[in-house]
Amino acid sequence: MPASTRFRVHISPSWFAIAALVALTALCLLVRVGGVLRLVFPAGCFVVGSFLYVYNPTLYVGFTWWVWFLSPWVRRLVDVQAGWVDPSPLLLAPFLTTLVTIVTLVRYLPGTYSRGGLPFLLALLGVVYGFLVGLINAPITATIVPLLNWLTPILFGFHLFAHWRDYPQYRDTLQRTFLWSVLVMGTYGVVQYLTAPAWDRFWLSNQETLVFGTPEPLSIRVFSTMNSPQPFAFVLAAGLLLVFSGQGTSRFFGAIVGYLSFLLSLARSAWLGWAVSLLWLIPALKPRLQIRVILSLLVLVLLVFPLTTIEPFSNVIQTRLQTLGDVGSDTSYAARSQGYSEALGIALNQVLGQGLGSTLPSDSLGSNDSGVLSLLFTLGWLGTLPYVAGLGLLLFYGAGNSMPQTDTFGKTAQAIVLGALAQIGLNNVMLGVFGMVLWSFLGMTIAAQRYGCHQPVRE
Repeated sequence: MPASTRFRVHISPSWFAIAALVALTALCLLVRVGGVLRLVFPAGCFVVGSFLYVYNPTLYVGFTWWVWFLSPWVRRLVDVQAGWVDPSPLLLAPFLTTLVTIVTLVRYLPGTYSRGGLPFLLALLGVVYGFLVGLINAPITATIVPLLNWLTPILFGFHLFAHWRDYPQYRDTLQRTFLWSVLVMGTYGVVQYLTAPAWDRFWLSNQETLVFGTPEPLSIRVFSTMNSPQPFAFVLAAGLLLVFSGQGTSRFFGAIVGYLSFLLSLARSAWLGWAVSLLWLIPALKPRLQIRVILSLLVLVLLVFPLTTIEPFSNVIQTRLQTLGDVGSDTSYAARSQGYSEALGIALNQVLGQGLGSTLPSDSLGSNDSGVLSLLFTLGWLGTLPYVAGLGLLLFYGAGNSMPQTDTFGKTAQAIVLGALAQIGLNNVMLGVFGMVLWSFLGMTIAAQRYGCHQPVRE
């Protein structure tokens, strides 16, 4: 081999496209022209995502998830340089990247019913109805982002379902993506809590609420690279569950910081969802795999528990844990209960709904504090019924027995879906990154079932 070519490194076009986007983003931040990224970053993500969708579909799935994971963090880096802008167009990046999968819907639409895609179409029908009602009650500019919040998770889930023949490749991609996300976001979450980086302090100082903590070290409710503690913990719960379906000891290194950040988020609904998922997952596996999961859990307890008993972590975590058994003195619980009392009667009477872009009629509830109320108030009964029917059919199909008990990823995907739905009264699990987790793993669950149907039975 000639000396001139001996050390030549081959980079695939797909990875070159991703590297170019990362380099461009880093360069703009280094030369302090981050403001241009508000438009360049979303456009770049869309272009790279479109390229990967065509030429490297499995890498596209991983790339899309990383755009969801990191876009809020990039927004904060930009804002601390170029000034506070809200809403920030940079946060369109994950929606635009995911929206590429509408091509999958168009390609498979003629045969969707015969391929088992009817539930996705029912859910989409409910969303389209809500959008049309929203156009009647609000200007189109107020309904576009809500439409993306509702629509893109369903499209992405359908995309994963439609490619069920490639289930092993998509399974491995999602497994790697979420395990790396646990390491990256978990590590940054601990750093965020201990040091309160300048961009995070700037972002917190521009918030109109104190529920995320105060902008100083040891006083932040950890939200890592994401926009708030609840979405961060929701995503991390899925990643931490996938640790149990992974292989090798290296996964435990990420799980240590992952679980510590998970606890520092103080997101009790995500803790509840994680517990529900784990309680369902263990009995669903074969005895040999049950033992592996239980042993993995014990190892993690031995590694993480000592960290939660020392300062500066113990006081904040233990104080929050104590509220799980003392809801009577919990002001957050009292506020939500009041909000439900105010809004439930109104929501149940919403036959037509208020449409996308509307907000819950309660000062005690945030827009993402209840999936049930949001469904009824936004979509009305006319939109909620097809949406819930589609969701219910997917849960029914996903509960089939075609998936081998040895498919730990498929079983974990089922557990993640159930854990997500267990939070529907506390979080709006259908929208944005919440919905991405729910619909992605619903799509993978159905893909695992269909793939299992076409594989020879193995004892």
